[in-house]
Amino acid sequence: AEPRCGGPGMAAPAEPGEIEGYLGLRDVRVKLDLGKARGRGEEGAGAGAGGGFAVCFWLYLSGSARPSPVILHQITAGDGNKLPFLALSEGNKLLLFPLLRLHKQAPSSSNSSPWTDTTYISAVNECPLEHWIHIGCEVTENVMRLHIDGDLVAEAHLCSLSSQPDNQDDAYQVCLLGNNSKVDGYVYNVQVLSMLGTIQEQYAENPPSKLSIDYSCCDGIEEGDDGIWCIVGGKASCRRNFMLEVVLTNAFGEHMNKDTQIVASLVYADNGALVEKSRDDAEPPLLIACEGLEYPAESRPLPILRGRALFKLKISQLSSKCDNKLFRIYFSTLHTRKYPFLEASSKPIRCISRGRPSRPLGAAKRSSSATVDEIHLLNNGQGLDRDGKANACSLSHDQSSVACLHPSKFLKVEGDGAETHKMVSQSKQTRKMVVEAQSARTESTMSDSDSIDARSSWSGSDKDEAETLSDAMIFRYCLEGTYERSTFLKGAASSINVDDLITLANEVSLYSGCSHHRNQILISKQLLEEGAVTWSIISKNKERALWSSAVPEIMSKFMDIAHSTNRGLSEQDLEVLKGIAGCGADLGRNEFDRLWYWLYPVAVSLSKDKINSLWGCTAPAWIEGLITTEEAENALRSSRELLKKPGTFVLRFPTTRSWPHPDAGSLVVTYVGSDNSIHHRLLSLDVSDARAGSLQDLLLQEPELLQLGRVDRLPTAMKYYSSVL
Repeated sequence: AEPRCGGPGMAAPAEPGEIEGYLGLRDVRVKLDLGKARGRGEEGAGAGAGGGFAVCFWLYLSGSARPSPVILHQITAGDGNKLPFLALSEGNKLLLFPLLRLHKQAPSSSNSSPWTDTTYISAVNECPLEHWIHIGCEVTENVMRLHIDGDLVAEAHLCSLSSQPDNQDDAYQVCLLGNNSKVDGYVYNVQVLSMLGTIQEQYAENPPSKLSIDYSCCDGIEEGDDGIWCIVGGKASCRRNFMLEVVLTNAFGEHMNKDTQIVASLVYADNGALVEKSRDDAEPPLLIACEGLEYPAESRPLPILRGRALFKLKISQLSSKCDNKLFRIYFSTLHTRKYPFLEASSKPIRCISRGRPSRPLGAAKRSSSATVDEIHLLNNGQGLDRDGKANACSLSHDQSSVACLHPSKFLKVEGDGAETHKMVSQSKQTRKMVVEAQSARTESTMSDSDSIDARSSWSGSDKDEAETLSDAMIFRYCLEGTYERSTFLKGAASSINVDDLITLANEVSLYSGCSHHRNQILISKQLLEEGAVTWSIISKNKERALWSSAVPEIMSKFMDIAHSTNRGLSEQDLEVLKGIAGCGADLGRNEFDRLWYWLYPVAVSLSKDKINSLWGCTAPAWIEGLITTEEAENALRSSRELLKKPGTFVLRFPTTRSWPHPDAGSLVVTYVGSDNSIHHRLLSLDVSDARAGSLQDLLLQEPELLQLGRVDRLPTAMKYYSSVL
């Protein structure tokens, strides 16, 4: 039977379970009106022909796509032969063929792959797989042009067919049909345009979506040298929380705030099959924590809010009970039809149980007396008293606050790829939790009344209990996530005394094996007090405040805390802060807190002498400002496909790390590695280092860091706000 053609766009609306605008290649049916290319369009619309039209759409090819398949066929009315219109070459480059009944050079049934005797125009670069690209085809009687991602990449001058069939209707009927067998691909938002020169506008409007995992926001995960995640799971008394955040972005990497729900499942890493319960009365393999309770993950989808959904998960099934197989966390939308670009899978996971540690409880506890470094952090990390004035007895920073930059002491925190962010968690030594097994069992078997008391103490709402820091409270802080830690610190900071705060910081640092927790606890009291005062000034005791009126006070506080006298924040920096806050023209207390919990640790880091000099250096700019991961990676690209010279690097503060996350305020080096891929490494700022010299010199001594890159920002973004506005 002859294939039927749809209208001059998509043939039919989305079926139940599908998403409007997205279609598999086999469902594509587009009718072309060749009369517009024969001069029926407006005068001057075409290039040299007085007419023309354009076909544009987004294309997604799966990783299974192989060279030489036809992506779109073209057929004419009364002729069942399918001839190529858009195809992949043997070098995975897009090929565009002349149109039937319009161009003399159009393909015939005698032509076949690799089309060596056929006229076509070819893209310069390879077509990326598992990635959205925008295709635009402009057609006139004498010219065809191929656009990719809004840019003209190829053009050909062709000869027009002068003879016309007797049936004029047949002369104008050419249909484009998607390949229904040999290539797994999808299209989005097919448009047939009667005016040329509008492809770039279509490229910028209504881009498609893609779901991915933001590995920079992972928590509670260890990674081995083999790249496999190690997560503690099993029975309720042993398994631990871990967090994964999924992001919904458009083809330009911008977060999308769509009404979409995401569900998490536990699958086998080798074949993607669901992990089933081992017996009828067993717990579900994957659990999700919602409002303090655990539920089967598949029964509790999470909505996408501001482009993100944060999953707090636990695994009850052990790899050892599943033939030592590896798992993955699989995320997808709730639509009946599954789309590969709306799915995301984690790295392979080995779920283990953890036995009783050998270190005795309370061993090697440190004195609670305040050291010089602790006093420095308690006083805003900058030698300021509570009024924000310089403290006369403030001591200069010693070498212990300088980053130790041996490659083995880098802590990897974010993406190891140019397109998909890949998290490598902290090393085993710094992530190892030394937890007394008996304490865990005791806490898990408490009576109902004991549980209520524990929750009250954990919340920090009771002054007497908050001042008495139990081992169970310290261990719970070590094991919980960032949100629970901030809830505890906000409740306890107002009533706990300085010595107890230092004790808590030292104990958490000891038993979590991560000294970065200590700094976040030490700054918590001043962070919260300064934040409350700043919000009071900004809001004038109202529920919301204008962003424009908040900027001067935020700028003033930032420069005071960071000890920055000649450099504030640029307009582009402030836009990044708005994105972190999630606000628009105005902001409320919740948006301000999000901003403040990220900005304050950054300012404290900048107050350290060597980092402060790095921030103050603007020629060249060692720290370009508050930049996102995408901006940093773009700075390391010569073009979309090509990276700059290995060793090129930029410095940034991770925009997804907020107080009290242990990495909040840390510097990250984003660089092109010797393997010609982009890496992200966290600088440890509290490791003793006796080497002299500036931080710039120490960075350039690293074998993988050879030259400083440059972030191209808008000219208006380089105008800095001063503290007096």
